[in-house]
Amino acid sequence: MKSDTVIDSAARSAAAPAPGLENRIAEVGRDLFETLTALLERIPGSPHGPQLLATTLGVDKVLTSRLLKAARTRDPMAVVHHLPGPDPLRRVLKGAERCGVSADTVTDARAAVDRFEQFVRREVGDRSALDAMISAWLPEVRRDFELRRKQAAFKAMSQLKGAMALTSLSTVLLNPSGDGEHLDIVWVFGLLGLQRLRPGVKVKFATRRMAPESAPRRPTTLDGVPVRGVEDVRLDEFCDAPPARVDVQTLGDVVHYTLGGDDFGPKSEVDVVMAEANLREIPRYVPKEKGRKGNVFAEVGTPARTLIFDVLVHEDVYPGSDPGLLIYDTALDGVADINDPTRDVDRLDMIETVQHLGRGAGTMRDARIPRYVELLRHVFDRMGFDDQAFRAYRVRIDYPLYGSQVAVTFDPPPPPKK
Repeated sequence: MKSDTVIDSAARSAAAPAPGLENRIAEVGRDLFETLTALLERIPGSPHGPQLLATTLGVDKVLTSRLLKAARTRDPMAVVHHLPGPDPLRRVLKGAERCGVSADTVTDARAAVDRFEQFVRREVGDRSALDAMISAWLPEVRRDFELRRKQAAFKAMSQLKGAMALTSLSTVLLNPSGDGEHLDIVWVFGLLGLQRLRPGVKVKFATRRMAPESAPRRPTTLDGVPVRGVEDVRLDEFCDAPPARVDVQTLGDVVHYTLGGDDFGPKSEVDVVMAEANLREIPRYVPKEKGRKGNVFAEVGTPARTLIFDVLVHEDVYPGSDPGLLIYDTALDGVADINDPTRDVDRLDMIETVQHLGRGAGTMRDARIPRYVELLRHVFDRMGFDDQAFRAYRVRIDYPLYGSQVAVTFDPPPPPKK
């Protein structure tokens, strides 16, 4: 049965704004709420709907919708967030004057709007900065705030980079190795709806690990054959769009894949779906005194509308450990080792979460990947794994930040006593 358990991100690194400013924003919200609700009550025809109020005041419906939403909100922070800016509010006040609302009521509201404007200019800077501050205190506001700005960043970066994907897929299976000391890692990764937006653009993605103490990486196919070329890891039968031409290059512990061909524009849309196995990839146990966490991560190296990062963990791997979520900015120092405390400064404080989906491939459906369950069952069958022995976790991020690293962490058990 599918579980709806949501595990909050462990990455809460940024400090909230000063409490004193929080109180002052709340005071502004209470001031606006009291004066504007008094104004609305005195406009003929009260109570109003957005369209009727817009017609009565001679303003647009979008403005009255925001005004009425703020008036229904009891939290003063939310009032400030939902209200339009000072100039649109002054248009409301002029409309109220024309409707015969008393001069005292309009004057009180106008004074509150003036105080609102002065507060933003003197203590915050602009409305965008104010919304950023409010998002630190109101989760529902924060989610909308982050989504809008991530969407704007996606649009800008996809145009600058000249490439985009509808869905970036990273799926990892963690299974005990036959030697009892390590973990086998199977990666399924893809870019779905991938297209160049202009000619001559290089599109690259990669798989890598951050385990300097381990033996050299030797990726294999799902059948255990050493990978000789890109054709060995392709799963073209699970592509909905035409399969992409891909070139491959291995440098140390990093495998680089580059989109081939030179097509661009909407008609160039292709899918890339690949899978590779890495046997005895990382240690299964870690002595407690080392204080290290187990982790897997996905990189956002191509602007994408959605990141689906799924982690399937065998029941004997990381027993009793719930996953954490860390998101890093890699712009300055590259991919982060999550066990390196000097990289904590690069952690991004975002509202993303890890969701526990249940067990097995059947819990992993997603409308963006029509044949996803079939793809996963194919991987499990080829590896000889029982999918029902795996607990499933998902990180889904709409408009993931280009250049970020999304890491799911676990507490590894200590070595068993001999």
